[in-house]
Amino acid sequence: MNKQEMQRFLSENAAYYYGLSDDVWDHPEVRFTEKHSSKVLADALAENGFSISWNLAGLETAFCASWGAGKPVIGILGEFDALPELSQVAGIAEKKPVAAGGNGHGCGHNLLGVGSLIGAVGIQKYLEENGLPGTVMYFGCPAEEGGSGKTFMAREGCFNKLDFALTWHPAYANAVMPGSLLANCMIRYSFTGQAAHAAAAPERGRSALDALELMNMGIQFLREHIPSAARVHYAITDTGGLAPNVVQAHASGIYQIRAPFTPMVIDIQKRLDNIARGAALMTGTEAKIEFLKATSNTVPNAALDEVMYRNLIETPCPKNDGPDRALAEALMKTQLPQQRWVEKPISEEVMPYVPSDAPIPASSDVGDVSWVCPVSQVTTAAWPVGTVAHSWQAVACGKSNFAHKAMLYAGQVIAGSAVDLYHSPDTVQAAWAELKRRTQNAPYACPIPAQIDPNYVKEQMK
Repeated sequence: MNKQEMQRFLSENAAYYYGLSDDVWDHPEVRFTEKHSSKVLADALAENGFSISWNLAGLETAFCASWGAGKPVIGILGEFDALPELSQVAGIAEKKPVAAGGNGHGCGHNLLGVGSLIGAVGIQKYLEENGLPGTVMYFGCPAEEGGSGKTFMAREGCFNKLDFALTWHPAYANAVMPGSLLANCMIRYSFTGQAAHAAAAPERGRSALDALELMNMGIQFLREHIPSAARVHYAITDTGGLAPNVVQAHASGIYQIRAPFTPMVIDIQKRLDNIARGAALMTGTEAKIEFLKATSNTVPNAALDEVMYRNLIETPCPKNDGPDRALAEALMKTQLPQQRWVEKPISEEVMPYVPSDAPIPASSDVGDVSWVCPVSQVTTAAWPVGTVAHSWQAVACGKSNFAHKAMLYAGQVIAGSAVDLYHSPDTVQAAWAELKRRTQNAPYACPIPAQIDPNYVKEQMK
């Protein structure tokens, strides 16, 4: 079997893979609760001859599907978690939830997990048909959204045996992802005060909500004095109650810090901690600081990226017309005005690859894997041009023909790249040399403190 025959084999089984992805889309499960989704993927890999190991790093829905023996050890990264409150009917261009307040695959992880599975099955089939040694390891990684599943897995050494790892992500362009995704961390700040009658005895009250508002004001002033590529987001999760005539005795918010490098995130977090303590001092309340999760910045790897880019070019790019084009055009009209008028609503070309160290304004726990072994990832056009992730429009695309084809394309590119790297140990060696150069040969340092247990995070993030 040559590479083209392998990719043809994957195409012949496309309907099977589309069904797996739709099954995951139909059962959107958020961080650490992905029991159905992980089982769908693990069962499919088991049917293809992979052996399954569960509960990696103490995560109930994390698994490794392994096939073969010997070197090289090829890692494929899959995800399958959804997002809360993004329920949306598939295949329509209007906002309409399947279930009010329900979950939805707003980042396309139903496609991501199965697309990576396609890549794993492809390289497995190639090695098997040609009687070649080597190990394929597919990692089912939970809780990428807000849970940092791969970070916990990297902390426990799950990726230490890999020679390299490949993955992908749905997007609106066919491209290699140059540059570095941002490091981040998530912290909950809670304030406890003293309730009192707001009119009769306000002097006896200590407002936790005042403390939280003062903290937010302090962060606004801080923004001018952090790196321009850094971000601080927040959500107020507890306002202290619904009665304005009661001094609020409790209030809390979850804050997410992003920056190009992990040390920057740690520095900004320390400054937020001090702002919280200062707000507590000003209001006579008590501040509680709870570390929830973190991810490292990704380490770019041009040696692997060039192989992935070549396979994007060599593998036929999906073409879309008829109903696919009509749905994409209708969804584009719901986007911002500058995204409405393009020649093709679904990208059918590969964007040029330009190596870069520039920060990408997003984060992923793939970053932690990239500190352990060389990693490369591509995007394929599963969404109309201009579609933003974490939107109802992205959910609406999840079972479309063009999303299915983009997923298959990604799997074929991953499998083709794995074949090329299998036969080019010099490229893999160069990828390792690049990783050591970019990290200055520093060992991986997990950004999640050792005392933080994943089950603790699971409970805190409910």
